[in-house]
Amino acid sequence: MVKNVIKLLIILIISMLIGNMAYGMYKEYKIGDGPNSNSTEIANHFNLKSNDTNTTDDNTIIIEKILEEYQGYKVSARLEIPKIGLETYILDSEDEAAMWLCPTIYYGPEPNEVGNYCIAAHNYDKENMFNHIIELEKGDRIFLSDNKNGKGTYEIYDIYKVKPTDTEVLSQETNGEIELTLITCSDYSSKRIIVKARKIL
Repeated sequence: MVKNVIKLLIILIISMLIGNMAYGMYKEYKIGDGPNSNSTEIANHFNLKSNDTNTTDDNTIIIEKILEEYQGYKVSARLEIPKIGLETYILDSEDEAAMWLCPTIYYGPEPNEVGNYCIAAHNYDKENMFNHIIELEKGDRIFLSDNKNGKGTYEIYDIYKVKPTDTEVLSQETNGEIELTLITCSDYSSKRIIVKARKIL
């Protein structure tokens, strides 16, 4: 009797693990290779958005102070993605040890400034990493806060995969716009998942 219960538990656990892996593979499979939106579609989409900024009636920028240092590393910004329950710091470091703690800035300008602020992170199962960004979709919101420019609201306009050698995702040609790029590994590190967003507030 006990052996049968143990066997049943083992079967249930294995089934749950297989189901979880299959769901993750399905979500990644749905993300296509290369950008999905052309520049005209993107421009038209964001031209319909408000040009409001994080200001009060007297045009004072609202700045919510964030931590300046985390476990010995300088903090560049704080990233929040409500849809996937992600709240984390972005460390201003290229040190591999820093990437095991938090996402890190990979390339680009200061946060919330003109250009393409690129963030890289591992996707292993840790609450402040990018393991759930495969659940994001176009139109989802991302919030980026820093101590100089305050809190910016971004909207995702594209999600796709590229090869590790494809550096086009790091381009700083944003036509004067403020953009954000999230980068993590996929397909056993043979590809990268890219999430592109643009500041709308």
